[in-house]
Amino acid sequence: MAAGYADILRAPHAARLLAGTLLGRLPNATGHIAIVLFTRAEGGSYTLAGALAAVYGLATAVGQPLLGRAVDLHGQPRVQLPAALVSACGMALLAAVGTGSLLLAYTAVAVAGLFTPPLEGGLRALWPGILGREDRVHRAYAMDAVAQEVMFTVGPLLVTLLVSLWSPGAALLVINALGLLGALSVVVSEPSRTWRSAPREAHWLGALRSPGLLALLAAFLFVGLALGSITVAGVAYADDHGRQSVYGWLMAALGLGALVGGVLYGARQWAGPPERRLRIITALLALGYLPLVLTPGVAAMTALAALAGVFLAPAIACAFIVVDRHAPRGTVTEAFSWLVTTFGVGAALGTAVAGPAVELGGTPWSFAVAAAGGFAALLVLTATQGVLSAPAREAALPAPEGAAGTGAAQIDRNGAVQPGFSSGREA
Repeated sequence: MAAGYADILRAPHAARLLAGTLLGRLPNATGHIAIVLFTRAEGGSYTLAGALAAVYGLATAVGQPLLGRAVDLHGQPRVQLPAALVSACGMALLAAVGTGSLLLAYTAVAVAGLFTPPLEGGLRALWPGILGREDRVHRAYAMDAVAQEVMFTVGPLLVTLLVSLWSPGAALLVINALGLLGALSVVVSEPSRTWRSAPREAHWLGALRSPGLLALLAAFLFVGLALGSITVAGVAYADDHGRQSVYGWLMAALGLGALVGGVLYGARQWAGPPERRLRIITALLALGYLPLVLTPGVAAMTALAALAGVFLAPAIACAFIVVDRHAPRGTVTEAFSWLVTTFGVGAALGTAVAGPAVELGGTPWSFAVAAAGGFAALLVLTATQGVLSAPAREAALPAPEGAAGTGAAQIDRNGAVQPGFSSGREA
């Protein structure tokens, strides 16, 4: 298991690109937390803090696919680094002006969110050219999903530490400075500088003209809804038990489950179409959320939370493969960015729905929202399996080193290598 991941990290540039991307995405992973803490420290209300965080999240959701399309058209360095710089300046403006001027505060968070660089989609566009073989790319997707779980666990802790050692304003500045350094590390690397998207057909819909991609995005809207509702449901459960620390245990258990699931998923090669595998994983994800409705004692609930998290990272990793197969030629970064956006919008909807569910039926109902989201995602994948079974294009991977000929190789839907196709990556 460890040998497979070590093989990925030993590939030229792989460890640097993974680390740089995670560091570059740190502001996005912690931005809403830092904004809330900063607003409260400035004397702002919870309503204002929530509104500023919501604007930041909405602006990020809008900006990711737009910037992803720009990356596909113009390359990574010309988009990623300027976007990261503008986004960091937006957060610096918030730290400088505070919440005294609401217009400036809202403008600052909107700019910071809108220009968040699409590093996540950019990394997934680079993996095929770096790793070559299909099995290594799929393992890298799983490792990527696991690394995200670590980042979304460690990131909030880092913000809290910076706030306690300095101030919320300093936390905003440091987090975004680190993000800018991460983006810089990525774009000056050779794979990022030389990567070129495959030629694309001019179309105003871009990646969204793929029916299969639209089906996947619809399903992952509900996966995001399930995950978002759990954050609210966990707070309600902790309140029921009179200890806020219980919330931390539940979230840590979910993260640990996802970490274990992602590691195990990436440790082996999987046969068969990934679309069918994604349906199975999503069914298990939905079933994993269902026992949370029972809301047992803290120890049992923590164990159930860990079980519920096991299939999240595998679902995300498998979705990466499906996106790559269904993204129209020349739109891969944009397509991955749409997945990020859809997942984030779904999570926001989940938090919005789970709140009223608690008020109407108590904590079990809020966990029922998570289970319902999982089953809704499964329903979408099942209803659209016809379009999902016909990829818009096959995942294009370079030929193994030393292979005959100068053309690239392409992996078909059955995993066979078909030589002579363009990989979409040029020197």
